[in-house]
Amino acid sequence: ILFFDSLQDQFDNLEKHTQWGIDVLEKYIKFVKERTEIELSYAKQLRNLSKKYQPKKNSKEEEEYRYTSTRAFLATLNEMNDYAGQHEVISENMTSLITGELTRYVQELKQERKSHFHDGRKAQQHIETCWKQLEASKRRFERDCKEADRAQQYFEKMDADINVTKADVEKARQQAQLRHQMAEDSKAEYSSTLQKFNSEQHEHYYTHIPNIFQKIQEMEERRIVRIGESMKTFAEVDRQVIPIIGKCLDEITKAAESVDHKNDSQMVIEAFKSGFEPPGDIDFEDFTQPMKRTVSESSLSNSRGDGKSEPKFGSKSKGKLWPFIKKNKLMSLLTSPHQPPPPPPASASPSAVPNGPQSPKQQKEPLSHRFNEFMTSKPKIHCFRSLKRGGAGPEDFSNLPPEQRRKKLQQKVDELNRDIQKEMDSRDALTKMKDVYIKNPQMGDAASVDHRLAELGQNIEKLRLEVQKFEGWLAEVEGRLPARTEPRRQSGVYEAQTASGVNSCAQDRESPDGSYTEEQSQETEMKVPATDFDDEFDDEEPLPTIGTCKALYTFEGQNEGTISVAEGEMLYVIEEDKGDGWTRIRRNEDEEGYVPTSYVEVYLDKNAKGA
Repeated sequence: ILFFDSLQDQFDNLEKHTQWGIDVLEKYIKFVKERTEIELSYAKQLRNLSKKYQPKKNSKEEEEYRYTSTRAFLATLNEMNDYAGQHEVISENMTSLITGELTRYVQELKQERKSHFHDGRKAQQHIETCWKQLEASKRRFERDCKEADRAQQYFEKMDADINVTKADVEKARQQAQLRHQMAEDSKAEYSSTLQKFNSEQHEHYYTHIPNIFQKIQEMEERRIVRIGESMKTFAEVDRQVIPIIGKCLDEITKAAESVDHKNDSQMVIEAFKSGFEPPGDIDFEDFTQPMKRTVSESSLSNSRGDGKSEPKFGSKSKGKLWPFIKKNKLMSLLTSPHQPPPPPPASASPSAVPNGPQSPKQQKEPLSHRFNEFMTSKPKIHCFRSLKRGGAGPEDFSNLPPEQRRKKLQQKVDELNRDIQKEMDSRDALTKMKDVYIKNPQMGDAASVDHRLAELGQNIEKLRLEVQKFEGWLAEVEGRLPARTEPRRQSGVYEAQTASGVNSCAQDRESPDGSYTEEQSQETEMKVPATDFDDEFDDEEPLPTIGTCKALYTFEGQNEGTISVAEGEMLYVIEEDKGDGWTRIRRNEDEEGYVPTSYVEVYLDKNAKGA
């Protein structure tokens, strides 16, 4: 019995151990699953990172990727995308070769383990049943032997007693014989049962149980081997992608080595080369001579004598510096009155105050007046704002420097040629289709494509005319780029605007001092980039106030750009005197203009002075 209990304990121990082995296998499967999830998540994050920094289609970023450094970065992004793909391969291979295989193997292992322990329990139950049968046969044989012994003693007692009848003695003798026979039968049965049990027991302990234990051992060893092979596969899956990952890293290194700082610098030079010649020396202005005060060349305008309206072409720097003018300065030059302010009255009485500044000379008044009307009217906002980046610029790109204009025109010509080629390809295809329809009327109506062919012909003709136009502008630019000694007339800045905008913006150009000059207008058109107009001519925000002023005398502003003030009135200063004797003030959001500086007492803010 103790041996049976010990054997049962061994089965229990084996059952616990094999279950622990299955748990270890399932834990390893879970570990590999989590590793595959990490690989997938890492690959996804790498792909998202690569996509995030990819240049957007048809954007400025795409143009920036022509430099070697940015191309190397783009190659790095592409290689990182391939790098992420290798981590996806790791995840897929681990899932198929490890997780999937081990999951199926665990199910098979559980079934095999269940079968082996079922056979062990069955053998154990069988030997226990045989043992119980042996014990029952033994007890029966013992009981029959005791009964036979008592029957024999009773017979001998009856046979010795002289008082007992012969019949009673015979009856006791027969009973003793019966008991002896039963004891013999029990003995034979016990002997047979014992032999059978010994045989079963030998078979159980030397054949069945060892076989079951052997199968359990083999099962457990296969499990250990399988988990070891899975761990080896785990490493091999990583090792298989190392060469490809190494190639990705090599390509990144190769891209980094391809970065050429000299080439990038040259590309920047070519991209922003304007073709302008350096400005000439600035002429000396003699202010000792009694003359009409004008804005000096350092303020980016032409110096002129009294009443002279003939433009100067001697100094190239005058017109060329126009693109770099600041907003406040330019607007003050364009909108302030173009004559000296009146002197302050002799007394503070209103009667002594002159009605306003003297009118300029008669030959200048119409042109100056028209130009001021143009610059202060609503259409001027439309004209300047139309030059904002991305807006409708001049069709011939005359607002760009010569070199940049040449590049833009060349790009336009190439683009139109590509469009022509596409239209011609479409026309050729439709022509072939029409021929097929003519030869095989059942396939379609040949007349159905005539309308489309006519449209394509018109489109091609229009595009060819456009190409001729842009090639003419391109030839003009290329012909004048090498030597720019003579002032040339460029297309107006506003030619691409509406008809009214074209006429109003292109007519009667005028320098800040009020006289007409062709060179300055042309150079301004050539040199002011669209980005300058973007910020410098946006009148949506009013000029900030830089201080206050008090009117010392009454001034009746009757000329364009001036404003009337009363003596003692407090107003806001929005622009200081720039040297022409006028100060720009504001009464409210709708009323602002210029007054003679000598008519007001100005109190500038400290911050404004510092600025």
